[in-house]
Amino acid sequence: MRRRIVMSMLAGVILSASTFLGAGPASAAPPADAAQLAAIPARSADQVAATPRDAPSETPAGTAADTSADAPAATAAGTPAEFGTDWHDPLTAAPPVARPATKSCAVTVAEAQFRDFTPYRGAYAPPSGCGDRWSKVVLRLDGKVKGRQFDRLGYLHIGGVEIFRTSTPEPSPDGIEWSVEKDVTRYSDTFRRDGDVEMLIGNVVDDTYTGVLDVKVTLTFYAQGGAVKSAATPDRVLTLQDGTLTTPRNSERVVAEVYATGSGGGCEEYWYLTVPDPAPYSCKADKGPYREVQIKVDGQLAGIAEPFPTVWTGGWSNPFLWYVIPGPRAFDIKPIEYDLTPYAGLLNDGRPHRIDVSVVGVPAGQTGWSTPVNVLVWQDAKRAHVSGALTEVRAGDLTNSSTYTPGSEERLDTVGGHRLTTAGYVDTSHGRVRTTVRRTLANTSAHHWTDGENTDALKATWTDDETVTVDGRGPVGVRRTHRTYTMDGTTTLAADDRLRTVLTLGDRAAVDETRGGRRTTWSRLDDTYAGDATYTANVPRDQRHAVGTTSERYQLYGSDGCYDRVLVTAQGVLTRDRSDC
Repeated sequence: MRRRIVMSMLAGVILSASTFLGAGPASAAPPADAAQLAAIPARSADQVAATPRDAPSETPAGTAADTSADAPAATAAGTPAEFGTDWHDPLTAAPPVARPATKSCAVTVAEAQFRDFTPYRGAYAPPSGCGDRWSKVVLRLDGKVKGRQFDRLGYLHIGGVEIFRTSTPEPSPDGIEWSVEKDVTRYSDTFRRDGDVEMLIGNVVDDTYTGVLDVKVTLTFYAQGGAVKSAATPDRVLTLQDGTLTTPRNSERVVAEVYATGSGGGCEEYWYLTVPDPAPYSCKADKGPYREVQIKVDGQLAGIAEPFPTVWTGGWSNPFLWYVIPGPRAFDIKPIEYDLTPYAGLLNDGRPHRIDVSVVGVPAGQTGWSTPVNVLVWQDAKRAHVSGALTEVRAGDLTNSSTYTPGSEERLDTVGGHRLTTAGYVDTSHGRVRTTVRRTLANTSAHHWTDGENTDALKATWTDDETVTVDGRGPVGVRRTHRTYTMDGTTTLAADDRLRTVLTLGDRAAVDETRGGRRTTWSRLDDTYAGDATYTANVPRDQRHAVGTTSERYQLYGSDGCYDRVLVTAQGVLTRDRSDC
């Protein structure tokens, strides 16, 4: 089977907290011009930007940009006819992390060269000179690699808390450099204490795969001062101990975050393409491609979520799609968040409670998912014990149906979804506070392929809607979040071994907050990637004659302002970098 040959040729090794390996599957779509990429949906506090050493300057968000001409990054001779031995350093269109104009202190957290599966271990100490209540904390990873290497998955822990999960770009023979920024202010409780550091980007270096991953990670702390106040952050950041959680007895808000990633070098790395029997396809899962990440407290369902369909930088059997612009979230793997506040009264009894995370749809006994958990806790400073109760847990029936239609073009249509409502209250020093969390998930996908998987295509949409209602602290507060993830791609392997992938990916979110029925804040995010790349498979690298165009448009606007940036590449050369709002 041609497709299987290509997949095995490009399959790499990726490592995470335990040992999960992987590189990617196969697919891409003609890059749309900026005017064709429609705006919309919202960005969490964890903002990330990957910036190359030679990136053209960009207009700061919220200011006018010169749009009279595209910003050229190619040489005077123009764009090359095909990929060479070097290309533009990786970058994304996402905004840089905003920084206050206050005193800052930098701490180097890790500096290592990753050649194998040996973690870097070190020690962290809080900075001196910037106090212990910061207005912002920014993580920055700077990396470089050259030669030949697969995409790799990595993590960074401080004091046992996972503060960052990332994957790496694939290098050029001449070498690349890249950087990633992330707002990690929410982990301030962890940063106030000394702690052990553990970082790992699992790698394999041998006579063929020569790329050593050379990385440095720093934390920069911005002090409060003048009009700049310390950030409102959780009072505690907790991790599980032997699968259990013990919260402070005066907890009044509890949020779990799970860095869920499907990987492992097997089919869970591209779970959205799996099929059940009797469909003839190389990646199998008992009930097809529907996945749902669930969290339970003492065996009771407490949260549900759609996982983001991350495509790594070797994904869809076509690394030429990702050499400059990675897919959404590939460099900053955001955690899934679950509001467990309805369970706060139950958790506040001073006893350890079992916390379990599982992924619906993974075949029994099959590995491939990593789900480390952090728990963020806000406490009532005026009470030693906050009592309360869980008042409602109402789960709808989980829908997961895949229909296989045989033919000259095989087809699998999948519909999945779930609903969950949880509610509870806590009796705080400022009165009884009731919290209700409603979450609704839905997924539809159409997967079709030909004999031998020489043509393989998927069109899929995932939606994750969440409403959190808080009643008891003045006017009723409501936060509504509507998340939409999309994937539309086709990979074709022709008789002459020319492999073409056309793929579009979308990461969208709309967030609205109201208080007493009046909207207080809102935001809309639309991060859209598109690519079209072709190369000759099953030949040495210098005979692939690869061509490819990719683009990303990142739009974020709302009550805090506006940001809009477009990147376009051809054959690894950045041909457009335009900011406008």
